[in-house]
Amino acid sequence: MKTLKHLFDRNLEWANTIKEEDPAFFAELSKQQAPEYLWIGCSDSRVPANQIVNLPPGEVFVHRNIANVVVHTDLNCLSVIQFAVDVLKVKHIIVCGHYGCGGIRAAMEDQEHGLIDNWLRHIKDVIRFNAGRFEGRDHEEKLDLLCELNVREQVTNVCNTTIVQNAWKRGRELSVHGWIYDIQNGILKDLDACVTCSDETPVQ
Repeated sequence: MKTLKHLFDRNLEWANTIKEEDPAFFAELSKQQAPEYLWIGCSDSRVPANQIVNLPPGEVFVHRNIANVVVHTDLNCLSVIQFAVDVLKVKHIIVCGHYGCGGIRAAMEDQEHGLIDNWLRHIKDVIRFNAGRFEGRDHEEKLDLLCELNVREQVTNVCNTTIVQNAWKRGRELSVHGWIYDIQNGILKDLDACVTCSDETPVQ
């Protein structure tokens, strides 16, 4: 039976390193979870939420899926948002996409990929909503643009959930942000897609 012993060895090394720096770290961490941020990101292995913003365990509540999509029928994603907003009382929801996203690239291709095509329909809708903005661009420019437009669309979808709308009606301090990450240089970019209350017009 393969037990992936090398990963357990790496875990032990990591835990020991942290305990050397802060002997009480895990004892304190285990007592509570009080992050200020919910990160909705892509499942891509090159985009780890905590490392990108250089925050330790316990600081970021995370939901990830293919191409960081927020769908109003996805009970998994909605449950994460509800728990983050109503139980953890996060102050910020960050939708973070990334350039070079495989899900975005697949959505642009005119070929079948199997089951995931049903998921990618949501991204194809973003293409349809913004058809005119892709005219006159080469393929890579279209890909980068779609990565950005998809983030903005998902910010709007987060804002339109009953969870976020009700939080704003109760006067909760809650902001929704749209960011994108560049895998080639490790830098985050703010897409100026921040919405802070239900009175503001969701980004387009």
